Amino acid sequence: MRLTSSLLVASLLLLLLQFSDAKKPGKGRGLRGARHKLTRDRVRGVGSHSRSRSSRLATPDCSELTESGEVFVDCQSRRLNSIPPSQTWSQQPKHLLLAHNRIKVLRDGAFSGYEGLTSLDLQQNHITLVEEGAFQGLRQLTTLLLQNNRLGTLSEEVLIPMPNLGYLRLHGNPWSCLCPMDSLIRTLQVPSNRYLGTHARCAEPPRLKGLKLKQVDPEMLCKETDPAGHPQGDETEPLFHFEPSHIRTKPDATTSCNTYLFPQVRMDCSHRGLTEVPTGIPDDVVHIDLSHNSISHLRAKDFHAARSLRTLNISHNNMENIEKASLSGLLHLRELDLSYNSVHFIQYGVLEDLYFLSQLKLGGNPWVCDYSIHYMVYWLRLHPGVRHSGLLCRSPPEHTGEPVQEYVNSYNRGCPKERQQSRADPDETDPELWNTPMEVQGELEEELEPSHLRVPQKYQIYRLS
Repeated sequence: MRLTSSLLVASLLLLLLQFSDAKKPGKGRGLRGARHKLTRDRVRGVGSHSRSRSSRLATPDCSELTESGEVFVDCQSRRLNSIPPSQTWSQQPKHLLLAHNRIKVLRDGAFSGYEGLTSLDLQQNHITLVEEGAFQGLRQLTTLLLQNNRLGTLSEEVLIPMPNLGYLRLHGNPWSCLCPMDSLIRTLQVPSNRYLGTHARCAEPPRLKGLKLKQVDPEMLCKETDPAGHPQGDETEPLFHFEPSHIRTKPDATTSCNTYLFPQVRMDCSHRGLTEVPTGIPDDVVHIDLSHNSISHLRAKDFHAARSLRTLNISHNNMENIEKASLSGLLHLRELDLSYNSVHFIQYGVLEDLYFLSQLKLGGNPWVCDYSIHYMVYWLRLHPGVRHSGLLCRSPPEHTGEPVQEYVNSYNRGCPKERQQSRADPDETDPELWNTPMEVQGELEEELEPSHLRVPQKYQIYRLS
């Protein structure tokens, strides 16, 4: 009995001790305490992860490259809202490309640390305000691209920190040609600043809409205006009223296309609704993209000034006719894209100046396999280094889908044997002749071209075996 009582007392003491331990701070939380601790740890982990992630996102995914010994930082089309700090880059850049982003305001000191820049591309952003000290320290800057933004006014003081600025583009902005623009317009009209704001035009007031900033009379900007927006003052003083011209003119390449200067001059004229090749293509442009427009005709001298052109893309247009001299002078052209047009054949002589062409895209055209297509095949035979694609017969029906080369071969096989022996088969010509000077190749080409395209010869030479 005593043993049983002792056991009961001991059991009660153990239960009391466990209960008292559960009441101590931090003890006895059980599963709820463990969950609370785990949740707290997770929140801390998520917070630190979020901070590290945001710090990673703060560094833009831009490209650093070196061209001709100069460092370029390419941040185009990165959805940036601000200027990346200069410490982001491994080397201080000479050229900073920030085109096609979402930058809205350029604050004072926005380019602190970029004192070595010589070019700055800010075109195609959403810039509405440039503070006076935004470009402070950019004493070496020579090129500034601000076109196609949302600027309505700009002060001359913005340009003062850039004494070497020689090339400034401002077109494509809705300029308000009122008194606050007085100092800038006077600066642009200084004769030595001929390349500053050349194509920029007024968007308002209505009497000046469409007028170039370089043509605005600065004396008229700060005159008081009546509620209708017309200047007041001496009624005898002649006022300049701009009337838009009704004469149809060709589109200008500088205002119709987006121009990128670095690392090579490139013009993007795609998706612009163009019906003809724009004028004013710079002589130093290297790449032109005219794709996805409505150009139907290449005319002589369309590219006469583009002597440095390396690539030309005219795909996805309505091209039907290519004149003989339309590509003349393009001696350095490497790539030509004529795909997805309405070209039936290439006239004799169109390709004669393309000495260094290496790639020719011809697919998606309704090539007509008759005698007019022969020139294209003969030219390609004389230029075996040119990679070409897409040269397939669309008509007549019996040749649809057939490679044009095979059509021409079958055409020649149908000639009488005596006519075939009158001249050497182009496929059997000595391969060493492909490396002869271009003048000799021209003579060979003239010999191989269809008879109705050759100039009549006064004498005929017979060779005796």
